[in-house]
Amino acid sequence: QVQLVESGGGLAQVGASLTLSCVASGRPFSTLLMGWFRQAPGKEREFVASIKWSGSSRYYADSVKGRFTISRDNAKNSVYLQMNRLKPEDTAVYYCAEGRQAFAVGPLPQESEYDYWGQGTQVTVVS
Repeated sequence: QVQLVESGGGLAQVGASLTLSCVASGRPFSTLLMGWFRQAPGKEREFVASIKWSGSSRYYADSVKGRFTISRDNAKNSVYLQMNRLKPEDTAVYYCAEGRQAFAVGPLPQESEYDYWGQGTQVTVVS
């Protein structure tokens, strides 16, 4: 059974930092590209970042480039999203997602390229 479990969301002040974690199980994690997406109230879910199975390549949406960092630890079946200099517009439910194909090349910003999703974790940024 495939399972993705996010954690680390919460309430943060503008300019603060948060780190999201996602632990995956049920598939060969070390062969899969992983992504983070987010959905703000009243908006479509959007791509945030992705990381190649090896960790050697990382991709970001323009809106978070330079502020967010995606990383992974294949020994722990985990992917992380370090979020710095948070803005009110970063408020959303954040989802980690597992790519469909082994050894896929990124960035894969389309939801359709991901087969499995976590339940989401809420991030709220207040001024």
